[in-house]
Amino acid sequence: MVAVRRLNKQDADFDKALEALLAWDSVSDDAVLTTVNNVIADIRSKGDAAVVEFTNRFDNMSVSTLDELEYSHEQLQDALDRVSPEQKEALAFAAKRIRDYAEHQKMESWSYTEADGTVLGQQVTALDKVGLYVPGGKAAYPSSVLMNAIPAKVAGVEELIMVVPTPGGLVNDLVFAAAAIAGVDRVFAVGGAQAVAALAYGTETVPQVDKIVGPGNIYVATAKRMVFGTVGIDMIAGPSEILVICDGKTDPDWIAMDLFSQAEHDEDAQSILISDDADFLDQVQASIDRLVEEMPRKEIIETSLRDRGAIIQVADMQEAVEVANYIAPEHLELSVENAQEMAKEIRHAGAIFMGRYTAEALGDYCAGPNHVLPTSRTARFSSPLGVYDFQKRSSLIGCSADGASELGKVASLLADGEGLTAHAESARYRIK
Repeated sequence: MVAVRRLNKQDADFDKALEALLAWDSVSDDAVLTTVNNVIADIRSKGDAAVVEFTNRFDNMSVSTLDELEYSHEQLQDALDRVSPEQKEALAFAAKRIRDYAEHQKMESWSYTEADGTVLGQQVTALDKVGLYVPGGKAAYPSSVLMNAIPAKVAGVEELIMVVPTPGGLVNDLVFAAAAIAGVDRVFAVGGAQAVAALAYGTETVPQVDKIVGPGNIYVATAKRMVFGTVGIDMIAGPSEILVICDGKTDPDWIAMDLFSQAEHDEDAQSILISDDADFLDQVQASIDRLVEEMPRKEIIETSLRDRGAIIQVADMQEAVEVANYIAPEHLELSVENAQEMAKEIRHAGAIFMGRYTAEALGDYCAGPNHVLPTSRTARFSSPLGVYDFQKRSSLIGCSADGASELGKVASLLADGEGLTAHAESARYRIK
């Protein structure tokens, strides 16, 4: 039996137990911080040479120049040609859906003119350069390439630079094929903190970018945290999460497998089920115990469910919504009769999957909305990655003579009150 902890909302210690379950410390230890600090310092001082040195050391490579680590458009196209026709079609299908959805997210510039002729507005422009980090080696995440690159291109980013480690020279054709389909401009076979530092500060070969997006290990996450401010970043993501609310009328095997879909990511992933039907919770537990035996990643799933998973009983569906809003999950499945109505009551979730047929896995690959989502309860204040993350806004202010005169009277009074004489005089000069 897989030992998934059972919680009951009616228990006196429920709130404390839930808080402990959700606790996740993403802070890097001193050894990681020291390593990343040293890598960043070397990249800043030595540029290309340091990138080559770290790549040879950490990724078992033997190159002399960074030029040897850059892949051409022809090489990306070759990778696309090598994948199977079925894989190519799947990548293209997913890319189109992601692009179609992203097109709806574009922000447009706007302005209005006041009665005295003063113009106010907002000008929206795309970032110039963006860096995309993609995990490499044995792990293959072509979906991550599509989800990060396509919104950037829809936003109008001029240059998208992808970095991906290729340990021992191991190139993953699916990842490179996805880069070709998504329109990535340059690709470097570089990973780790050194790749983040190269993108953040630039080297002789790697251009400095305005923002870095994409997932990575603890060294990558720590480097992104350290370079934030010099460049923008998407987020510091924690382990993957799923929360399923079910009314007891969905096939328990479906629910068990949905929980597995996150648990199989790694031992720290979190899968939680909430229902008001105690018998159904027992049925799902039985499905978990039976189906886990068929899973290639059985040990990872068992560890994840044992250490961070939970089955929670509530009094009713309203109580389930309250618990869900507190958890603020990355992925929220509403496996209930009136899912769209329940979704209106959800205030905090990265993505909401409505109805019994909407498996979270569909969102990971091809539904359309982005799979880069806030984790570790950050959905309380942040949103999925989108086109808006690759656009920025500038305020527009254009005063007419009459407008400057009227605004100047107010501005000069307020500036005098703050003791900023030059501000006040600058405004007063324009008063008629």
